[in-house]
Amino acid sequence: MTTVPDLTKPGKTTDALLEAESALFTQEYEKNYAAGESKPPEIGMPFFLRAPDSDTGVLLIHGLMAAPEEVREWANFLFAKGLTVYAPRLSGHGTSSKDLSVRNYPDWLNSVDRGHAILKTCCKKIIVAGFSTGAGLALQSVILKPRDFEAVIAVSAPLQFKSFSSRFAELLHGFNLLCNDLGMSKFARKFLKNDADNPHINYLLCPVSSFAQVKALMRRVRRSLPDIAIPALVIQANQDPKVAPESGPGIFQRLGTDKKHFAWIEFNRHGIVRGRIALDVFREVESFLTAHLMGFPT
Repeated sequence: MTTVPDLTKPGKTTDALLEAESALFTQEYEKNYAAGESKPPEIGMPFFLRAPDSDTGVLLIHGLMAAPEEVREWANFLFAKGLTVYAPRLSGHGTSSKDLSVRNYPDWLNSVDRGHAILKTCCKKIIVAGFSTGAGLALQSVILKPRDFEAVIAVSAPLQFKSFSSRFAELLHGFNLLCNDLGMSKFARKFLKNDADNPHINYLLCPVSSFAQVKALMRRVRRSLPDIAIPALVIQANQDPKVAPESGPGIFQRLGTDKKHFAWIEFNRHGIVRGRIALDVFREVESFLTAHLMGFPT
């Protein structure tokens, strides 16, 4: 049985919480390891970059079927700017697609909450940022805990998917559940092929149930975007083949804050937080934080 770290006990130190998260990942990795599918453990291990002279931390959330390694270049950029960064591992990630198939978005939010608790032990101010599904989780975290964050950064949040398979994921998920109920699970199609931008990080199979969970998450986010009152940055690739490009402007327009900024990134892939194109994203992030975060180095 997986033991999730208990954050309710007072006096937990940063190191103790980090060790608990590392132990949880190791436990789940060993339990769910799939030969030929699971990546090396360093891909999925959550990581922490401590800037001792800063009182500001960034909770940096990876996307669906990915792992903390996906946001490492972004984390290194923020750390070089003098910020503490923690990249949590979302439940069901960094292990196997079968493990992910039994997780839901409240599980992912719990992973984010534990990351927030870690940063609270050493930072007075916390920014939440994420890529893709991680961006949706960042927005939902602000909606649920509006006083806990100084700003939010959402990169390629999936308000709408573009592919046929993802648009009809909920119907297919319902069909799969019906097959299970009728004892006809051999007819179910529980996984779809993933055209991964980073195959050394991403799962190559996506659970249909996970697509359904992301869509359920984003429906909740959409309804409550007007409630977000803190500074917000929204970034979207203009030729994203997975997330409909209109997702970015759709989120931006619904945000309740008047301290918001939107940026297009000229690129034809979904993954924009790694590689050369990521420099364009990071420049937008730096400009936003310089404008809205007191004490951010210029």
